[in-house]
Amino acid sequence: MADVKIEDNPKILSGPVLTNSPNAVLSKTLLSRYNDLPLPADKIIATYIWIDGTGEHLRCKDRTLSFIPKVPKELPIWNFDGSSTGQAEGHNSDTFLIPRAIYKDPFRRGNHILVMCDTYKYNMEPTDSNNRVKCQDSYDRCKDEEPWFGIEQEYILLDSDLRPFGWPPGGFPPPQGPYYCGVGANKVFARDLVEAHYRCCLFAGVPISGTNAEVMPSQWEFQVGPSVGVTAADDLWMARYILHRLAEEYGVIVSFDPKPVQDWNGSGAHTNFSTKKMREDNGIIEIEKAIDKLSKVHMKHIKVYDPRGGKDNERRLTGLHETASINDFSAGVANRASSIRIPRNVAEDKKGYLEDRRPASNCDPYAVVDALMRTCILNE
Repeated sequence: MADVKIEDNPKILSGPVLTNSPNAVLSKTLLSRYNDLPLPADKIIATYIWIDGTGEHLRCKDRTLSFIPKVPKELPIWNFDGSSTGQAEGHNSDTFLIPRAIYKDPFRRGNHILVMCDTYKYNMEPTDSNNRVKCQDSYDRCKDEEPWFGIEQEYILLDSDLRPFGWPPGGFPPPQGPYYCGVGANKVFARDLVEAHYRCCLFAGVPISGTNAEVMPSQWEFQVGPSVGVTAADDLWMARYILHRLAEEYGVIVSFDPKPVQDWNGSGAHTNFSTKKMREDNGIIEIEKAIDKLSKVHMKHIKVYDPRGGKDNERRLTGLHETASINDFSAGVANRASSIRIPRNVAEDKKGYLEDRRPASNCDPYAVVDALMRTCILNE
């Protein structure tokens, strides 16, 4: 069997890793000795979380607050060194964080919070990787249409040597087939991490609606939504943060690379979308109108469906492994090899939603949600 090598796909990790130092591993049990230390009654810890200059990776830092905020605007605007995150020059590096969404902290618990922020330059103009601003603008102009989104986030787990978690050294597991929604130690890996993520998201207030093992062993999926407008993207980014943060504790690496291993299924972020009219009786007419609009701007959407303008999706959208070709637009009922899938129950009920199967697993959901609202509702 051929070796699985990181150099064959240098994006499998999507970031650096240092694993050779003997000092790189800490006991996962020692922190429990300190978690029950009583904190001052008037203090909470807020973790500010943001997207860095790649448009793909997350950063975070903590601060102490002397009050419990009820809405994001009560939180202080903060800043960070944007020259260390690809978002500013070193001679003018202060970059601002504006809180946009608050979630309960499943790691510290109590009144501690996680805060999803977006980023602004020294002059308070959005950074290049801040797609939330445009997404909020789109939603503000079409909120009466009640755009709902549900996003299916696929990902793969890696061990410390960057091999897909649980895969045999120097080769591949048996061919795909028994792993999707599988049960058993020879079919699924790291279910306890997935279960922990599920519960942490629900505790935090992320509307995670389900999870399942995917077609490739060590590949999983969770679904977020339905959420309305820009909130859907806030929710997905927070779910990603929680997953990365949990994986630290398990000593596992999370990769959102869209095509982690050649000749196996890739990873997407299939996006389910509907408006109020689509969900009403005979809403299939509105669904078909939306599909027609999407067909006319196919490549425009492809360019925003991964952080590199479609370059990552070129490896995934090949027409094989349950994908459509990146170059061709298609739609069909219950067809997972099409660009847009109409679920069978939607076709039968003549109302519901459509599934856009083109977004890559490493997409910025703000950009995806924005594009769907602009094309299907705002006609832009």
